[in-house]
Parts: sequence; C-alpha cells; structure tokens
Amino acid sequence: MEFSYRRVEVAPAVSLNVAVCGAGRPVVLLHGFPQTHLMWRHVAPALAAAGHMVICPDLRGYGDSDKPDGTAAYAKRVMAQDVVALARALGFERFALAGHDRGALVAIRAGLDHPSRITHLAVLDVLPTLDSWEVLRGTAGVVGFHLFLMAAPAPLPELLIAGAPDAFFGHFLDAWGDGSLPPEMRQRYLQASRDAIPSIVADYRATATVDVEHDEASRAAGERLSMPVTVLQQDWGAAMGFDAKARWSAWATDLHHHTVPAGHFMAEEQPELVTRHLLDLLAR
Repeated sequence: MEFSYRRVEVAPAVSLNVAVCGAGRPVVLLHGFPQTHLMWRHVAPALAAAGHMVICPDLRGYGDSDKPDGTAAYAKRVMAQDVVALARALGFERFALAGHDRGALVAIRAGLDHPSRITHLAVLDVLPTLDSWEVLRGTAGVVGFHLFLMAAPAPLPELLIAGAPDAFFGHFLDAWGDGSLPPEMRQRYLQASRDAIPSIVADYRATATVDVEHDEASRAAGERLSMPVTVLQQDWGAAMGFDAKARWSAWATDLHHHTVPAGHFMAEEQPELVTRHLLDLLAR
C-alpha cells in the first residue's frame, strides 16, 4: 500500500507535506530527528491494512513542510496545534497519535493540551522535556550534546552545523541506529536535514526555552495524560541511572511502558514489533 500526498494548511502561511494511506479510524504518526515522514514507511501500511487511515506529516520545519522563522514557531504547543488542525482538515475531530523522538514531544504536548482530541497516545524512545533535562547530568549528558549545542543563541549552532552538515546529521543516523538503514534512505534524510538547518535548530532551541516553561506549568498544575498511553524505549534509563517507567508514570494515568530490543530508530529497525504495540494500544 503506497502513500498518497497532499499539502494541508494548518496555520497562516504554514502548510505541511502529508502522506496518507488506508481508510478507517485515524492514526497520526509523527517522525523524529533527523528524519521525515518516511520513517513510517513500513509501519503505516501495516496499520492501514489493519483498518486505519494513517496520516504521516512532515513536521513544520522538516522535510517538505513549510519552515517559518523563529524559536516561538517551534514551541511544541504550536506544533501540536498543527496536528489538531491537520486532522480536522482531513475530517477528524478525534484521532490516535504516535510520535518518535521530536515528534513524540509534539505528541505529548498534544495529549496535554488537547485531551479531548487524542484517543490514544504512543511515544517512541523519548522522555518528556523536563525529565530529559533532569537526567542529562554529568558525563551522562554527553549523549545529548546536540541538545545543548542547538540551545545556544543564534547564529552559532547554525554556522557550526552548516560547516559540516552531513557529518553532523550523519553522526546521529549512524550512532543511534543498528546499521540497517538503507544507504538511499540515509541520503534522503541527510538532504532533508541539510535543507532545514535553521528550523531544526529552532525546534531544539524551543525545547530548551519555551517548551520547558510549558512543561513546568503543566507539572505544577498536575496535568497528566488521561488517554491510554504506550511508551516504547530502549534500555537507556538503566544505562544512565534513572527509572524511565517511574518518570513516565508521573505523566500518564493509563500507562503501558515497554523496554524494547531495538535501536533508536525502532520503527525502521523493528517495524513488526512497533506495529504490534501500536495495534495493542489502539485496542485498549
């Protein structure tokens, strides 16, 4: 089953490149860094075959979607509103939502800000923003060096990354994966990232500024994810000295947390496993 494509306006002067397949109950899949919607190329057809309309946008700032200027444009609250507007434009007021990495942060904020819209929520290999900053301490923070680099004021990160973009983005594709990413897909991700350096940096800069403010307010207000939530993570919590499930339990009332035998790019490395967990979530 192949994707069909369309552009959907989700905010003034912001349209998303959207891939769609299947029919039935809607599921929106959000990609991570440094990827595009193509990371779901194996999972989306399987979900569609199981009776779902699968909607895979490029996030604003990534791939072939529009790339507005400024850090505020990449607050996860703003990007979550994109997702709600996208689903509504396609005829859905309520939908299931899954996100990986950066897309997972958008999905979490969507679940907190729009609980009546999100029926089910899946998060792949990330912690909520506040928890990420709290656990990246001492030498454990080295693994997240890019979070600190891209949080720096403009234009330093943009200039440094533009000096060797393939080396920078390729580092994550190689170090975080299991080596199974096809060379042609690696090149597509590198090209897409090379063309989006300012907006990718703005996305990360937001996670060190406005996203922290929003998450702190949610934590202080006792906001939690009220829909069924499935979290799939590598065992990096144990490796870095924290309890990932305990941290997630503070945010979700109906949580299934699974440590999975996969690299970071699990939807591409273990698509059958990811699909099975998503279908289990959708059945809850």
